[in-house]
Amino acid sequence: MLMLWVKGLHIAAIAVWVAGLVCLPGLYLRRARVGHDAAFHSLHATVRYLYVGIVSPAAFIAVGSGTALIFLQQAFAPWFQLKLAFVGVLVVLHILTGAVVIGLFRRGGEYSLSRGLVAMTAVITTAAAILVVVLAKPDLQGLLPQALSEPGALKRLVGEFNPFRR
Repeated sequence: MLMLWVKGLHIAAIAVWVAGLVCLPGLYLRRARVGHDAAFHSLHATVRYLYVGIVSPAAFIAVGSGTALIFLQQAFAPWFQLKLAFVGVLVVLHILTGAVVIGLFRRGGEYSLSRGLVAMTAVITTAAAILVVVLAKPDLQGLLPQALSEPGALKRLVGEFNPFRR
């Protein structure tokens, strides 16, 4: 029952996160059409609220519930590691989106249509890759090094580089 609840929360959070990352570039494009008046401040407030109040909490919940799922199901399957890699890409896209939110509303800030299309395409492609990997659960056993699917292998592989060894 707990795993079903966590999975539902995880799916909903990812859906809100991805939808927000897809919607934000459309709002960025409106920046060029507003001057420096009430419409500008309203758009600025809307974009910040969407990013800070909705998209970022959804990302936090998605990553947190995904981490909980690691402990509730197959944590060492190669397909799961591939999913985590794609989630990492989504996190990087989220951070880049935050950088745009910060810089866009400074004096002279602008956002081109091509940049918006690239951002939306990157998010949609990454989300689709996550969906395909989760639904197909491909057998990647021969494609990845064996050490990547062994518990504790990271310590063995990079332990000598750890500056805080015991």
